[in-house]
Amino acid sequence: MPRYKSISDDQVLDALLPLMLQTGPDGLTFAAAAKACCLSAATLVQRYGKREDLVETVLLRAWHKLQAETETADEEEPLTPQGAISLLMRLMPPEAAEQNASDGLLLLREDIRNPKLRARGALWGRTLAHALGRRLASDEERALRLGWQMAAVWQGAHTWWAFTRGEDAESAIRAALQDWVDMVERAGR
Repeated sequence: MPRYKSISDDQVLDALLPLMLQTGPDGLTFAAAAKACCLSAATLVQRYGKREDLVETVLLRAWHKLQAETETADEEEPLTPQGAISLLMRLMPPEAAEQNASDGLLLLREDIRNPKLRARGALWGRTLAHALGRRLASDEERALRLGWQMAAVWQGAHTWWAFTRGEDAESAIRAALQDWVDMVERAGR
């Protein structure tokens, strides 16, 4: 007879993501995970198998949540360049900028190294580029190209903010995006 799960897989994975942000994927052990989600290490081994599979499952859950957030923002933000900026700012709230710039890089490294996670990230990138592009141009080819460019500017602005810290993250990233939008609009005239 199957056992009832007192804590769902989603609850476990959501509890482990903050831990993995602190420790990095290499620091996620079954013992630490057990403390974070209030299950025994043996239960976690039964559910997820090897430690590497647990890490992958946590990160796939994070990608799933980011995909859902992106799709929701795409539905709700206006189909304008300002809507594209708002969409991006929703996906990386300023209060999370510090953590994303430092601890998040450890997760990104794992996402790039693991083929399944890399494919999941690429899928999200295509979703994001499409969502941005449809706010920037009506021509499908140009829209996709601009969508990818804006995503790159967004990530670059966040990275350079992390190094320079001349102003708060929201102001710096929003200004970089607005500068880029202004240049694209001037070039299109």
